Amino acid sequence: MNTANKLTMLRVIMIPVLLAVLYWGFPGSRYVGLVIFALASLTDFVDGHIARSRGQVTDFGKFMDPLADKVLVMAALVWFTEQGLMPAWATLIVIVREFAVTGLRLVAADGGRVIAAGTSGKVKTASTMICIILMFLPIPAAAVYACTGVIVLVTLYSGVEYFIKNKESLNWTK
Repeated sequence: MNTANKLTMLRVIMIPVLLAVLYWGFPGSRYVGLVIFALASLTDFVDGHIARSRGQVTDFGKFMDPLADKVLVMAALVWFTEQGLMPAWATLIVIVREFAVTGLRLVAADGGRVIAAGTSGKVKTASTMICIILMFLPIPAAAVYACTGVIVLVTLYSGVEYFIKNKESLNWTK
């Protein structure tokens, strides 16, 4: 297993640790969760850079890296929803977008086409992770609403863009 894939697996391992810390709820658990989430998010950027710069791009990494990102983000958003910091409808938009884009990629792959992550998808991931980090902090309610708005807007934009750019992958006659 190469370095990039090891970092991806580290992120996968950090997800249940994050959830255990957040749901344990000991004094300061939210800040420990913040550190775990921030470190896990950092591994996303580092593993991608390492994979591309060192020629360590693998099929495993292409599959596991975005999956790890999705589960990390969804875990945090579900916790925020349970804590009353994010409305369920906003979390649902993120979850539905992830399923829809994954489904689009599967349909495209069945047709022999690979849909790589686009710029808007990368912006969505980065801005969502930054907003989640901010939401772990004791910020004013208006800032939490702003973060929720950013997450929803970039999620919707990138999802729509994926479908518009890859509409030929959806053959409605088959």
